[in-house]
Amino acid sequence: MLSEKDGGVAVETTGLRARRKRRTRDALVRVALELFTGQGYERTTVDEIAEAVEVSQRTFFRYFSSKEEVAFAVQDLMESHYVAALRERPAGEGPIEALTAAVFAAWDTVEEAVSEIIPIDLHMRSYLMIESTPVLLAAHMRRSAESEELLAGLIARREGLDPAHDPRPRVAVAAFGGVMRAAGRQWGRGGDASVEAIRTVTEEWLAHLGPALAADWRPPSTPRNA
Repeated sequence: MLSEKDGGVAVETTGLRARRKRRTRDALVRVALELFTGQGYERTTVDEIAEAVEVSQRTFFRYFSSKEEVAFAVQDLMESHYVAALRERPAGEGPIEALTAAVFAAWDTVEEAVSEIIPIDLHMRSYLMIESTPVLLAAHMRRSAESEELLAGLIARREGLDPAHDPRPRVAVAAFGGVMRAAGRQWGRGGDASVEAIRTVTEEWLAHLGPALAADWRPPSTPRNA
C-alpha cells in the first residue's frame, strides 16, 4: 500500500509525464506549422518534423495519425473553444445571435490557449497556408461539413427541434458557416494578417447576415420589376 508520501510522488510523476507529453505534442505542432508555412505542406515530410523536434517517427505517430491531423491541430483547439462557448450561450438568444456571440466569446479565450502552443502570427500564416493548399483546403471543407453537423445538432437542442425533420438548424448553421468562410477569404486577400484584422472583417460580414436573409433587399420605394 502506498503511503501518503508515496502517493504524492506518484501524482507528481504522473503530472511530470503529462507535462512532458504536452511539451512534445506542442513542439510537433509548432515545428510542423513552421515547416508547412516555410517550405510548403506537400514538400514537408513526417521525418523532417520528427527530426526537427529530435524525436522518432514512431513518436510522431503516437500524437498524430497524419500530417493532416497536425496541420489542423490548432484549428481543432479553436473549434473546441467555440463549441464550449456556444453551449454556454443564454437560452433566450436566437440561433444566429448565439452562433455569432459564441464566435467572439471563443476568440476572447482561445487566443491565450493558442499562444501557449504557437505564436499567433504563425497561426494566422497557417490559416492562409491551408486556404492556399488544395489538399488542405479540401480537408478543411470536409471538416467544416462535419463541424456544421455538430453545430446544427446543438442549435436544434437549444430550440427543441428534431434536425431529422426540421431543416432550420442546418440552414442557419450553413448560412453562418458560409459567411465565416467568406469573411476569412476576404481577410486573406488583405495585407493585415493580425487577429484584430480578421475579427474586424468577421464582425462586419456577420452584421450583414440577418439583412441578407431578408425576403426583399430593395428599399420600399423601389418596385420589384424595376
